[in-house]
Amino acid sequence: MNYHQYYPVDVVNGEGTRCTLFVSGCIHKCPGCYNKSTWRTDSGHLFTTELADQIIADLNDNTIIRQGLSLSGGDPLHPANVPEILSLIKRVRAECPTDKTIWLWTGYQLNELTCEQMQIVDLINVLIDGRFDKRLADPALIWRGSSNQIIHRLR
Repeated sequence: MNYHQYYPVDVVNGEGTRCTLFVSGCIHKCPGCYNKSTWRTDSGHLFTTELADQIIADLNDNTIIRQGLSLSGGDPLHPANVPEILSLIKRVRAECPTDKTIWLWTGYQLNELTCEQMQIVDLINVLIDGRFDKRLADPALIWRGSSNQIIHRLR
């Protein structure tokens, strides 16, 4: 899996202060997407064990209290990303305090997800689903770009 950007401190992508990872790879290619550079799975940087270790360390760092991890892109549920995203989420659940939340943005709709993708969804707290639709774009929306996208609070 590749990624474009990791923010160890982010207050925009989800509730509270968070760690945010923007992964590479998106099959949806929504017209008007503001993150086109993340569409190719081979763009950006290789996601390494060292970066996963850093994310875990940042989530456990008490000098800056972080509410959790946000995963965006690209699309974390792109088939090429599923194994690494699942592994990272399992590590967060095993190695971080139980109050850390995991948010994930995807262009897929919840009812379109495969069994493999649902393994990830079963471990996260919030899923924001749906393709960006520039006809329904609204800058006043919180945590989503267009009104067709749904915020699912899962756990």
